[in-house]
Amino acid sequence: MSDGATIKDKGAPYKWIIALSLMLGTFMEVLDTSVANVALPHMKGTYAAGTDEITWVLTSYLVANAIVLPITGWLGNFFGRKRLYLACLAGFTLASLAAGAAPTLGLLITARVVQGLTGGAMVPMSQAITMEAFPRSEQGIATAVFGIGVICGPIVGPLVGGWVTDNWSWPWIFWINIPVGILSYTLASAFVDETEDRTPQGRMDYWSLIFIAVGLGCLELFLNRGERLDWFQSSTVTLYAAFSALGIILFLWRSFTAEQPLVDLRMFKLPEYASGMFLIFGASFGMYAAFVMLPLFVQTFLGWSPTWAGIMLSPGGVASVVAMMVAGLIMGRVDVRYTVAAGFLAQIYSSWLLMSISMDSGMGYLIYAWCFRGLGLGFVFVPIATVAMRRIKPEAMGVAAGFFNLMRNEGGSVGIAVAATLLQTRSQFHHARLAEHMTAFNPVLQEGSQRLTAALGAVSGQDPTTSGLLARGFLGGEVLRQSYVMAFVDVFAFLVLVYLVCLPFVILLKDPGEGTGGMHIH
Repeated sequence: MSDGATIKDKGAPYKWIIALSLMLGTFMEVLDTSVANVALPHMKGTYAAGTDEITWVLTSYLVANAIVLPITGWLGNFFGRKRLYLACLAGFTLASLAAGAAPTLGLLITARVVQGLTGGAMVPMSQAITMEAFPRSEQGIATAVFGIGVICGPIVGPLVGGWVTDNWSWPWIFWINIPVGILSYTLASAFVDETEDRTPQGRMDYWSLIFIAVGLGCLELFLNRGERLDWFQSSTVTLYAAFSALGIILFLWRSFTAEQPLVDLRMFKLPEYASGMFLIFGASFGMYAAFVMLPLFVQTFLGWSPTWAGIMLSPGGVASVVAMMVAGLIMGRVDVRYTVAAGFLAQIYSSWLLMSISMDSGMGYLIYAWCFRGLGLGFVFVPIATVAMRRIKPEAMGVAAGFFNLMRNEGGSVGIAVAATLLQTRSQFHHARLAEHMTAFNPVLQEGSQRLTAALGAVSGQDPTTSGLLARGFLGGEVLRQSYVMAFVDVFAFLVLVYLVCLPFVILLKDPGEGTGGMHIH
């Protein structure tokens, strides 16, 4: 085993201890992508900040995360994976302490940037160490353990954030990271060895670093600020888009022309790796879009609290864990293409069920639909994460894992942005169509309006004119609510389409039981 970290005595239980410690670090980092969402109103009150100012608590974390992911492989090879992981874990834990104690909004955002940079590098290092530490026959179940943190973090985040904020105070959403970080650091430092035969990969290609930082940083700003600023109607958002495209294009050019590029993109010549990156992007697109849309629907239109919305999502998280363990156990026995296809079909079925949501939807139906999404995610994540990188050389594993997590993050960011924009535009479309029937020439509307006026008058004792105004206001509000419900249905229908587009690419994944010869990237 070259470059990186190894587990003391692979036959011993140490590998499972270290897998657990790495999963805890991953879970903590991914949890922080969503845990702060429900606490933003409380932070606004603490710092007397506006909506645009307080959303930088989320945006700064995502931007920093995106910038560091592509260069994590180089950093891991240069400094050593154990050293980098432990340094990032310590930095993330200290930044969590600082975030909760920040006396000003500026210091809180600075702490979130440090969290994003250290956490972004920590996750691919965790994945790379886990993949290297287990023999090929056990990599499926090892990936499942790692995947628990990745999949369950976004599910548990809003529930934990809502409960902690309601029962303690918002700084504790960051301070709960401290004991987890200390435990993970203690276990990793005790049971992971750093090999000393690593070879530094030459000097840092600073032009590549600048290009990718500008490209991905501006892409995150474009995706997270676009819907709020009305996309290309805003010169600021247009500038973000232009600099994002320019930075990414220049990074690709530099990667193919530089003598020692920061990132070796030749791994994308492997069909299972390239298709795996596309599939994880598509799966993350649907996962994060649904994670945002369904809780938003039940809280806004069904009147549920954030805690109850989190409770509704929890069985789906359990289903994901079960599915990941099953997928890990059957790796090598069942063709992964069947497993991944089953996962996407389960998510298609879940989205199809959610196309029937209405103001009368009950928790039982929503949990039933969401559990299929959880099962689908488990069956998709483990095989893709395992097979996509099975022909990557150990010294390139950090780079491969970095891009895997980059595609997961960017898929989620794009999914949330597209879903939010689609919700807004389709609600306007449906409102306009429904409003066409709100005329004095519609006999059904007039009859209903008269009955409602009479009922309101009888209850409130108001005169007919006042009751009529109340009735029209009630009907206008109902039209607005129904237009949004129809827009939510459109969003879930769009997710069905996204998954259907992903399905044909499953064929490019190869079963790990097939021959392992071929291209090796290093």
